[in-house]
Amino acid sequence: MKNSNNVLVATGPQDGDNLSVAGGIYRILVSGKQTNGEFAVIEMSVPAGGGPGPHAHAAFQESFYVIEGEVEVQTEDSKFIATKGSFVNIPLGGMVHCFKNKTDHLAKLLCTVVPAGLEEMFLEIGIPVKADEYVPPQPMDEATMKKFMAIAEKHGQKLFPPDYLDQERISL
Repeated sequence: MKNSNNVLVATGPQDGDNLSVAGGIYRILVSGKQTNGEFAVIEMSVPAGGGPGPHAHAAFQESFYVIEGEVEVQTEDSKFIATKGSFVNIPLGGMVHCFKNKTDHLAKLLCTVVPAGLEEMFLEIGIPVKADEYVPPQPMDEATMKKFMAIAEKHGQKLFPPDYLDQERISL
């Protein structure tokens, strides 16, 4: 497809890059290359117990629409259980956030980032897989964590320790 806003971008049900990221499958439906960097859309299939750890990105806005299942979305000052049909917006500015599927069922999210760029990070850290092919997350030893942090930084992300958003820090 051309890099032009005047060209239709259509992704079929089996199209897009499928990547294993943190145990889930992230399918890039529309990339920044197809939208002149204006936005990207990623379908996220998050298995039970899955989801990214605390992170922040000051330069882009991220929103989620829950297609099925539910996830717990957490920030430094709030928690929200996003169920099917829920919409969550993480504004520009670098709000530390994470989401986890704390159920026994698959959660499926539609993630939009404005401007695009997050999908490029997923292409770099993810493992290409077939649709619905789940592989266990990579072990997070010190070397892997340093590598992921460097890649995340390169793409405007800041990663935080898994316990950064502990209950004690949150005033609900």
